[in-house]
Amino acid sequence: MSSDLIFSNVSKRYIVRHEVDDDATKHPWIRKLNALRKRRDEFWALRDVNFAVERGETVGIIGHNGAGKSTILKLLANITAPTSGEIVINGRLSALIEVGSGFHPELTGRENIFLNGAILGMGRREIASKLESIAEFAGVKAFLDVPVKRFSSGMYVRLGFSIASHLDPDILLLDEVLAVGDAAFQEKCLQRIEGLRRAGTTIVFISHDLAAVERICDRVILMRRGEVAATGNPRDIISLYQEQIEPSRINTMKTAVEDDRAVIESLAFYTPSGLRPSVFHTADPLVARIDYVAHEEVRDAVFEIFVRTGDLTEMCQLTTETSGSPINLPVGPGTLEFHCDELSLQPGMYHANVCVKERLASEAINWQYHAATLRVDPGRITRGQFYQSNRWKLLRQAHSATSAQNGAGEAERPPATRRPSLTPTS
Repeated sequence: MSSDLIFSNVSKRYIVRHEVDDDATKHPWIRKLNALRKRRDEFWALRDVNFAVERGETVGIIGHNGAGKSTILKLLANITAPTSGEIVINGRLSALIEVGSGFHPELTGRENIFLNGAILGMGRREIASKLESIAEFAGVKAFLDVPVKRFSSGMYVRLGFSIASHLDPDILLLDEVLAVGDAAFQEKCLQRIEGLRRAGTTIVFISHDLAAVERICDRVILMRRGEVAATGNPRDIISLYQEQIEPSRINTMKTAVEDDRAVIESLAFYTPSGLRPSVFHTADPLVARIDYVAHEEVRDAVFEIFVRTGDLTEMCQLTTETSGSPINLPVGPGTLEFHCDELSLQPGMYHANVCVKERLASEAINWQYHAATLRVDPGRITRGQFYQSNRWKLLRQAHSATSAQNGAGEAERPPATRRPSLTPTS
């Protein structure tokens, strides 16, 4: 099998210039001369990176922010050049790095399709033949002749992805393109990418959405500090990555150091049966277990867990503060568990912060940032920001009995009512 992409000992160096600290009491001309002398530091985004992508293969690249993922994509897309090493590309390459980046707000949807398609390397005849399909996929067919500045943000990104997904490249580069639209459109995007895979397109996919990476990739490369840390089967490499980003204890808050009356040792997520899986699913039952040590007695203690996305959006909180009875911690080790009947989080990677404090206290006794990570894969398929567990009843005035459906609700027939008879009058 031949390789469509080859990275051979590729390195990329950036020069970071820093302002030189100066004494404000010096003469202004001297300060201006000193300002011209800037301290230069080297930053190696990549160091001796080697890998190859075979024809028709879908390869995912994952890693922490700053690990070198986007630098690889920019080198492949010829946005920047390597400092050293060789890159070999065999075939027509297209990069989808920023959805809708080529749109002009004053132009209509139709005009932007031609403009954006041309930027991405499509010919006018090719764009015209795909125009209807592009608009249909994006769900903007009725708004083709409306300036895109009138589009909602969802319409804007859907159209951008639709144009790019109608390319017919030999090699397609994707960078976080699935972070667009609602859950239904994201599923549509995934199906489109899978269609390109089946058609034999070579795909390099960079994303923090580990569930999507595992679903569509044949192989995954894990980057760490500008170097290839591991490569192999998606599930194995993703599990390795999760182990790296799940420190058992990270103290970054001053109060965690200054007050050690109670110290949180660990936070972990379990099933009700006591297993500790690497992946949970939306609507799964979950147990969050906090292990702590009290060095002094703490009266009326409160434990809290804050679950956040990678961009620090706070999704939910678990707290004992609403409990009617106070929690008193005697000296020694202990464990507290939160039990959730159904996990409300939608698929994604989440980080959990945990703290212990005294009720009504302004500061925590101990606070752990990024105490654990939580990976959630699709379970119950629902739309929206979170899954809302529910029960339902079907109320009818029907003569036939209606049975409960799926065990998720119940059907109920109200009592029969007698209608007054209507007698015709002459």
